[in-house]
This record gives sequence, structure tokens and C-alpha cells, in this order.
Amino acid sequence: MERVARERRSGMAIWVALIVIFMAELLVYSWCRVQYRQTAYAITEASQEQQRLMAVKRRLKAEEACLKSPDRIRRIAEKRGLVMPGPKQVVAIP
Repeated sequence: MERVARERRSGMAIWVALIVIFMAELLVYSWCRVQYRQTAYAITEASQEQQRLMAVKRRLKAEEACLKSPDRIRRIAEKRGLVMPGPKQVVAIP
């Protein structure tokens, strides 16, 4: 009789161990899926931020080109009373 009880306990222990292992696997799998989703969201946000920054960079490059325009600079200089130097006013420095 005691042998049967011992076999039942060992069988029950095996089942409990299997259930614990299965639950642990489920928890690990769930944690991995959550981490995967969070990483995917972070990558998506970073990609959107990169696209936004690239658009800002393009706008700034266009604005820089406009501000560096020789015609614009000449108009500003003329408004302030500046003129191009004459040939006698230019000194070449060796």
C-alpha cells in the first residue's frame, strides 16, 4: 500500500514539475513577445523622427542656399550704402 502511495506522489511530483516548466515557458514567451512589440514601436518612432529630421534638414538647406545667394547679399549691401570697390581701391596682397 505504501508503495502505491509513493508511486502516486512521484507521479504527482512529475506532473507538478511539468506544469511549472510549462508555465515558466509561457511566461518567458510572453515576456519575449512584449519586448518584441516594444522594440518594434521604438524602431517605428525612431524611423518617423528620422524622416521628420530629414525634412527639416532639407528645408534648412534650401533656406541656407537662399540666404547665401549673391543677389540677396548684394541687395542688402546696396541698401546699407555699400558699393563694389573700384579698380584703384583693390590692393593685391602677395
